[in-house]
Amino acid sequence: MPDWLPIALIAGVAALAVLLLMLALRGRAAERMDRIAATLDAITAAQERLAARTDERMREQERALGQRLDVAAERTQATASAIQQRLSVIDSARQNIEALGGQVTSLAAVLGNKQARGALGEVQLRDLVQDRLPPSGFAWQHTLSNGTRCDCLIRLPFPPGPIAVDSKFPLEAWAAMQDAPDVTSRAQAARRFAADIRRHVDDISKKYLIPGETAEGALMFLPSEAIHAALLAQHGDLFAEAARRGVHIVGPSSFWAVLNTMRGLLRDARLQDEARRIRQQVEALAEETSRLERRVGALRGHYAAMAQDMRDIEVTAEKIARRGDAIRALDIPDETPRKAAE
Repeated sequence: MPDWLPIALIAGVAALAVLLLMLALRGRAAERMDRIAATLDAITAAQERLAARTDERMREQERALGQRLDVAAERTQATASAIQQRLSVIDSARQNIEALGGQVTSLAAVLGNKQARGALGEVQLRDLVQDRLPPSGFAWQHTLSNGTRCDCLIRLPFPPGPIAVDSKFPLEAWAAMQDAPDVTSRAQAARRFAADIRRHVDDISKKYLIPGETAEGALMFLPSEAIHAALLAQHGDLFAEAARRGVHIVGPSSFWAVLNTMRGLLRDARLQDEARRIRQQVEALAEETSRLERRVGALRGHYAAMAQDMRDIEVTAEKIARRGDAIRALDIPDETPRKAAE
């Protein structure tokens, strides 16, 4: 045997083994490739499904986002409209405040003028009185028997009688007391204010309290509720002193309550007057009823006499009828034809 033959056999066997190994590896690789391809197909299908789900979710999110954006846009528009309305209200309020500032300035000018301030108090007095009392229950600028003229006279019956109302108020000392820069100036203004009030109360008690013509009390009307409250809180002794002199200091609210009471008094007086007139009419009606009864009695007597006369007439008529029947029953020869023949 040659020496190369074993080597060749070994090489051939090795080559055959390598070939068989390669074939086996190729089969396994094919299987693996098939498996890999199947896996890739599954992955591709899963990716496609995932992409479809992702697209669907994206579309849903886009729709939800669109709806949210629409709602947000509507809310934003509504908010903008509300802001615009509030800005309009604020602008209107600003204009009203500016107008009110001008009116306050005008009111300060009016209050600084005595005549204008008196006219303002009289206007407010007129509004309150005309709103609560009937036209016959008051008179404006009424002149009393002593020659003085009051702003308003409320015509209440006795008692208590007509009540005079004064709407003039000394405001200068009050304004000085409010604008005083220090305690000393405020105390001086307070003393001046108290003196002005006492002097005004004295004038009212002397001018508007007339025995037998007016009531025992008169009213001093303050056109400002704030001044009335501050005056009552800080100078209560002035109210008591004025009341002792027959002058009662009233503000708009308290005067409103007084007017309601006066309205009740006027209503009661009117009801009493109506009741008195009704009683007079009832008495007159009773008198007429008595007169009617007497006349009906006389008429009944006349009717009874007339009935008796009618019965007498009927009796006489019956007698006449019977006598006529008796006369017709007599046999009296008729001589009329004989006379006609002759």
